[in-house]
Amino acid sequence: MATYDELVRAYEAGVGVDGTPLPPVDPGTNLAATLPVWALAGGAVAAFATAADRWRETIGLEPLHSVIDPGRVAAAFSSERLFRIDGERPHIFAELSGFFRAADAWVRTHANYSHHRDRLLMALALPATASRADFVRRVATLSATDIEQRAAEHGALAVRVRSEREWADSPQGKAAASGPLVALEPRADRGAVESPTAATRLLPLRGLRVLDLTRVIAGPVATRALALLGADVLRIDPPFLPEIGWQFLDTCQGKRSTVADLRTELPVFRELISNADIIISGYRPGRLERLGVRPGEMRPGIVYGRVSAWGETGPWGDRRGFDSIVQAASGISLIEGTQGNSPGEPSVGALPAQALDHASGYLLAAGVLDALRARRADGRGRDVRVALARTASWLLAASGRTPEHDPAADPDPRYGVRHGAVTTAGPALTEYPDYPWPARDYGMDTTEWKDRPYGS
Repeated sequence: MATYDELVRAYEAGVGVDGTPLPPVDPGTNLAATLPVWALAGGAVAAFATAADRWRETIGLEPLHSVIDPGRVAAAFSSERLFRIDGERPHIFAELSGFFRAADAWVRTHANYSHHRDRLLMALALPATASRADFVRRVATLSATDIEQRAAEHGALAVRVRSEREWADSPQGKAAASGPLVALEPRADRGAVESPTAATRLLPLRGLRVLDLTRVIAGPVATRALALLGADVLRIDPPFLPEIGWQFLDTCQGKRSTVADLRTELPVFRELISNADIIISGYRPGRLERLGVRPGEMRPGIVYGRVSAWGETGPWGDRRGFDSIVQAASGISLIEGTQGNSPGEPSVGALPAQALDHASGYLLAAGVLDALRARRADGRGRDVRVALARTASWLLAASGRTPEHDPAADPDPRYGVRHGAVTTAGPALTEYPDYPWPARDYGMDTTEWKDRPYGS
């Protein structure tokens, strides 16, 4: 069966660093599934931890040698199951998000955001007032392929549930599986390298600035991981898109939050980028550049991290996607199937956590750390890219499936942290009992950098 260090080896081979010996870990029933989800989760966190140690050594600090705790990692990856506001659990999926039976196959939709719900209803020629029952009846009259195409044309999120083989043989599946797990590529631009003079062993990124242009889970997990190590992370959200409150509180610990419109406030972004060390984007491939944001020109030498659903090439490179959507399209939903409408019908299901999102986030953070380390040697800017579908392809290719397995353990409440009315999962790394601070009020901060700290 695949072990967590295999994921670390795949990451390190892709970014061109020497392998790090890791001790064996027994995951128990944490994240138990048919596919080796624990190997993905534990490996992604370990890849981040070992990359952090390489960075520590680069700047003259002792490595931390983090110990991977399966229960803590599982809690971090299943954070929505520990999350509480005044003791109440949030509603994770909206009424039009989930599996629905089309005329010929299953489809999976995602409509948690109001604008995605509106687009999905428009794609199916339903009024904005349509109920779930109306939606179910309409979906049943259309083919799954028709629904998928309509959704793509309207910027909505719905995919036909595919088998693993069908996905692997498709042009978009082949594109998603190509290239390294994390792409780390040098650019031609060079710039001054900020020296983190205030760095400490626990906070090796203290003194570095991260501009966070991400939402939902994968990107925010990456920037939250960088904040855990002491980086000054400034998250900017667009004023015209709504945010899911509980999700923001669950992924924005240790960061500052502000709101600005890239379409009308480009000089503000230019100033922020020109004084940043790292920018992390969750915009679809090429979108920032079309809006006039070219980080390597605005700040030569900057590390430019990007997360996408399907990768930056192939026929689906410009499509939207979320973890649940990628699971359905790539074959994972059928492999983990537990739900069917009638005997003999293929069942559909999901991983025990949104593991593609969380793993991609930690892998992106690891890639950023290794890009920083490489930049200190030559001053060159670097692009760091991850894609949920590429992460899924590693999981699908990993050895040791266990169709007969015990149920996944519930996340242990001991790994939760509470601040006032809000309970969230603590950091995945054992050495950190909590994030620097809980998520601040949405958009409360100014659109500017803090002064860099100096000294230890």
